[in-house]
Amino acid sequence: MDQGICNGPRGFIFDLDGTLANSMPVHLAAWQAVGEQYGFEYTEEDLNRYAGMSGGEIVRIINEKQNLELDPDEITNQKEARFLENIHKVEPIRPVMRLLARYANQVPVSVGTGSFRRVALQILEAIGLSDSVELLVTADDVDKHKPDPDTFLKCAELMNVSPEECLVFEDAELGFQAAKNAGMQYIDVRKFY
Repeated sequence: MDQGICNGPRGFIFDLDGTLANSMPVHLAAWQAVGEQYGFEYTEEDLNRYAGMSGGEIVRIINEKQNLELDPDEITNQKEARFLENIHKVEPIRPVMRLLARYANQVPVSVGTGSFRRVALQILEAIGLSDSVELLVTADDVDKHKPDPDTFLKCAELMNVSPEECLVFEDAELGFQAAKNAGMQYIDVRKFY
């Protein structure tokens, strides 16, 4: 694996939630708590299906599927508040973190996430990467989110690396689709843990 990585890609892009940070259980608990408060259901299957989407997009889908009229901004803000109350429960995914540490000085590295910047920065702090990640693309930085390629294309631009020379580390189907749509190779990090 090392030889292919060193001789192939010229830039690495890491997803955050579920890739570098074991934050998905905390996200699920936050969605479910808000769902209980506002009268909608949110399952683990929903979490996996919508991983990588912005909160507003998820609320629009919930409205459509559950015949509701929830305010996307209000629900997203409530969900983020619940998540941040429990951010201390977020832990690093060590095998992927080791990979990042090993190659960070060899190739440009960025993080591309569907989280909003203020949340992403707190997640990075919780897993000990706040001083290590200089190039971060969040939901605040692009108009179209995964599976659209914009997040990863912006990462490539910031790294000054062409998309076809980037390798994306991801854990979710929408992220795999975004990488493909950007013309990038990707690795499913779930096989590392």
